[in-house]
Amino acid sequence: MSMNVTMSTDIQPDTIQLTGRISSIIETARSRVRTVVDTEMVRAYWEIGREIVEDEQQGEKRAGYGECLLKNLSRELTARYGKGFDYSNLKNMRQFYLAYPIGDALRSQLSWTHYRLLMRHDDPQKRSFYEIESATNNWSTRELERQMNSMLYERLALSRDTEGIKELARDGQVLKTASDMVKDPYILEFLGLPQERRLLEKELEGALIDKLQQFLLELGKGFSFVARQRRITLDGRHFFIDLVFYNYILKCFVLIDLKTGELMHQDIGQMQMYVNYYTRELMNEGDNPPIGILLCDTKSEAVVRFTLPEGNNQIFASRYKLYLPTEQELATELHRERQALELERGLAEEAS
Repeated sequence: MSMNVTMSTDIQPDTIQLTGRISSIIETARSRVRTVVDTEMVRAYWEIGREIVEDEQQGEKRAGYGECLLKNLSRELTARYGKGFDYSNLKNMRQFYLAYPIGDALRSQLSWTHYRLLMRHDDPQKRSFYEIESATNNWSTRELERQMNSMLYERLALSRDTEGIKELARDGQVLKTASDMVKDPYILEFLGLPQERRLLEKELEGALIDKLQQFLLELGKGFSFVARQRRITLDGRHFFIDLVFYNYILKCFVLIDLKTGELMHQDIGQMQMYVNYYTRELMNEGDNPPIGILLCDTKSEAVVRFTLPEGNNQIFASRYKLYLPTEQELATELHRERQALELERGLAEEAS
C-alpha cells in the first residue's frame, strides 16, 4: 500500500525567519566542527613528523635508516588505520616538522592541504608570506595555489628594497603607500579570454566585471567596487573612466583604465586628468589622493618615465597577462622589470 504525504506550502513568514536563524546556527556549528577536525589533524601530523625525525636522529648512523623506517611505518599504520599513511604522506609529515619546528606557530586557519602547498617553497621568507596571507585573507587551497603559481610574492617584492622584502615575509602585504598595492604584471588567466587575437577594451572590461570577485582577489587587499564607465563632463565633453574602486585601507579612490594595445603618452595624460578631477572634485573628507592604474598589454618604460612628473606616486602603468606564465617566464619578466626600476632610481639619484 502506498501512502501520499502532503506537505503544507503555506509557511508563515515567522516560520521562514526562524528556519533561517536555525539554519545559520547549524551551518556555523558544522563549520566549527570541520575547523576543529582540521586543526587536530594538522597537529597530529606535526606530532607524527616530530616522532619520525627524532627516531631518525637516533638511528642516523645506519645507512638508509630513514627510508626503511618510513616504509615499515607506512605498512604498519596503513594496516591499522587505512588510507592517509602511505610512504609519500609520511615524508610530508616529516618535512612538515622540519619546516615548522615550533608547533605553537601553526595556524588554526590552515588545513593540512594548505601546509602541503606551503612546503613546496624551500625559501622560508616566501613560505612565511604565503602562510600569513592565506590565514589573514581566508584563502582556499585553490586560491593559495593560484597565488603561488602567479608568483605573488615576487611581484609584490619587485619594487621593495631589502628591508621591504623582509617586512613582506614577516608581516605579509601591508598597505602603507600606493606602490605597496600595485603589481606588475597582473595575472588575469581566470577570465578565460583568448590571447591569440587583439581584444577590444570593452571585451576586457566586460570580462573583468563578469569575474569581479576573482579580479578583486587579484587586485589585493581592501578593494571595493564603485563604478563602471564612470562619466565625468568637462566643458560639455564626456569622458569615461573604465573602472573605479575604493581602497578602504589606503582610504582613496583607485581609477583603472584598460588599454589592449601599447600604452601611449596620451593615455597617461588622460589618466592624469582623471586623477586631478577626482582630487579636486570628488574626494571625501578624510580621503587620501586618488590613485590611477593604467592596465595595458605592453608599455615603454621610457614613455612612462618621461610622461609622468618626477616623484610621481599617484599614477602607475602595469601590464596584464591573460594566461598564467610559467615560473621561468615570470621570473624573466620580473628580472627585466627590476632592472628598469633600478635604472630609474639611478637616474633619479644622478638628477638630485
